[in-house]
Amino acid sequence: MGGADDDEPPSKRVKASFREPKGLSNGSFVKEPASCSLMARPLASQGDDEIIGSQGIKKVEFVRIIADALYSLGYSKTGACLEEESGITFHSPTVSTFIQQILDGNWDGSLASLHKIGIVDESIIKSASFKILQQKFFELLDHEKLLEALKTLRTEISPLSVNSNKVRELSFFILCPKSRITDGISGQQMVKPKARSELLEELQKMFPPTVMIPDRRLLQLVEQALDLQQEACLFHNSDVGETSLFTDHHCGRDQIPSQTVQILQEHRGEVWYLQFSHNGKYLASSSSDNSAIIWEVDLDGKVSRKHRLIGHQKPVSSISWSPDDNQILTCGVEEVVMRWDVSSGECLYVYEKGLLGLVSCSWSPDGKCVLSGLNDKSIIIWDLDGKEIECLKGQKTIKISDLQITSDGKLIITICKETMILLIDRESKSERCIEEEQMIVSFTLSRDNKYLLVSLVNEELHLWSIDSRIRLVAKFKGHKRSRFIVRACFGGLEQAFIASGSEDSQVYIWHRGSGELIETLGGHSGAVNCVSWNPVNPHMLASASDDRSIRIWGLKQLNLKQKGKGKSASNNGVHYCNGATI
Repeated sequence: MGGADDDEPPSKRVKASFREPKGLSNGSFVKEPASCSLMARPLASQGDDEIIGSQGIKKVEFVRIIADALYSLGYSKTGACLEEESGITFHSPTVSTFIQQILDGNWDGSLASLHKIGIVDESIIKSASFKILQQKFFELLDHEKLLEALKTLRTEISPLSVNSNKVRELSFFILCPKSRITDGISGQQMVKPKARSELLEELQKMFPPTVMIPDRRLLQLVEQALDLQQEACLFHNSDVGETSLFTDHHCGRDQIPSQTVQILQEHRGEVWYLQFSHNGKYLASSSSDNSAIIWEVDLDGKVSRKHRLIGHQKPVSSISWSPDDNQILTCGVEEVVMRWDVSSGECLYVYEKGLLGLVSCSWSPDGKCVLSGLNDKSIIIWDLDGKEIECLKGQKTIKISDLQITSDGKLIITICKETMILLIDRESKSERCIEEEQMIVSFTLSRDNKYLLVSLVNEELHLWSIDSRIRLVAKFKGHKRSRFIVRACFGGLEQAFIASGSEDSQVYIWHRGSGELIETLGGHSGAVNCVSWNPVNPHMLASASDDRSIRIWGLKQLNLKQKGKGKSASNNGVHYCNGATI
């Protein structure tokens, strides 16, 4: 086949692509003559229902989406050859005529063709007619043909009885010509007509795919297949590296952090709680030794102590990072909440409520308020300077309770009874509940605010959807719990995994989508009370135990590759999907 400038006769079937030219990623803006130099075979029947493959795929549809892919990549001549040799046209002659009429601004002709291209639904025809006539209206205005624009509005657009509010808006542009002027500063609405190619894209989305194939449909199907393969992969935990279409997606078990790369032993008592900062640069832990520690994670993944936070008179039961990770809250057991500066380790404020004890702590999403549960079963909200803003009274929390707020600030979530979680809407003051049959031990909120992971006394984790309708999505089993508070977390790439501590001294990891237990990590010599997955590095996991230690878990493969290279065993770099490391 020749180059783009070869003198060749036009093909009978050429796609009139309606995208602006952008290199080779799109077809041309207008029809381009293209021909096929191959000897064409006899044309197949357009009505042929020949099936290919094992899934009942129609050959006609398959060929048409291949042609769409060729045209969208800029291979117009090859696409024309495919149409000629297969005898399967990319668009019907009527649709091709309609496309060209839109591009040429032949509005009357396009409206006539619209009724012939095979759309049965009259509402779609009306809506499409409205869009076409609206484009005609704006182009007339743009050329200052006010009388013709008014006629179009009165005699063509209004009789459609579609979108009366929009019709009134169009009338306003006729009555107030100055409203059509914009200087980029006043903020007045720009009413210049859109490109006709954009109009075609909007029409295409309205039409049935049998009439006009969705743009880049083959690419969409390939991407969907890749997404499904990744979702089904039990160990997919990296988005680094190239994706190949030549092989099916596969990740090995070595993508899960399952090897101890560092042991932190600075606490003098049981380690009850730990949590990575939002940016993954810090880890905070709290202990029965009445202290909390801020740890720093360096670029190689090595964790070192930054500050020991001393000031509580009772064991520290929970921690909460500020949205910007510059400050941290610590809560003593039925004691006070303290606010600390991460950089200096200085205590900035102590929150207390008379003789009442505080049992939990959390930040508002804007970082301007502190929330805490009290042992009188109420929730209090302070500003940073300790001024009480609001107090939610009644049975809103229990003595040992988790307390979280969604990132949009709309929902406060707390354990209000032994078997019930309360979701409080801050705007409407309405309440929704999650009721369990077993006693609730703890819960955690997913990063997207759509799911709650609830730990129960019967050694089960329940995953609840709270996005709209509350419903139980999945259950996870295998870990051990009989006496203590054991916490779980979401983690890994796209939070595709669930991890939990356990009283048998192990960490359990499940694949969230399938519910399958994929790893059991041994190493602690006491109950594992809490786990936290680094939100930035999917290959770093931390666990806190009654053995007074914190274990940092990384990938096994990295350490094997580093032997003999003089690198620290604590290094926990980023790994490719199929094993390569950077």
